[in-house]
Amino acid sequence: MRRWILTAFLSFAGLTGGCASRPAAPPVALPQLTPPPAAEAPCEAYVLPPDATRADLDEGYVRRGAQIAACDAARRLALETLKAEHALEAETLRRMGRRRR
Repeated sequence: MRRWILTAFLSFAGLTGGCASRPAAPPVALPQLTPPPAAEAPCEAYVLPPDATRADLDEGYVRRGAQIAACDAARRLALETLKAEHALEAETLRRMGRRRR
């Protein structure tokens, strides 16, 4: 039992000592993009009135179609913003790696 504790302690000390001998990397502020308000707004969904008529159904189809198109455009905008942010982060990290060498 004591031999196991000594082995674990020495292993832990070796791992900790290996990390402590390296200089700490300076904190890096990665670029962050703010998504447009349209990308964060919740999507609307038309709800039929309780006593819906045929005209209400027709209006619902038209409204829902427009709302789905608007929601998809907002989703696409949010995705493009996220991809652009990831590209900026990757470029920043790549440039930092080049400077350190």
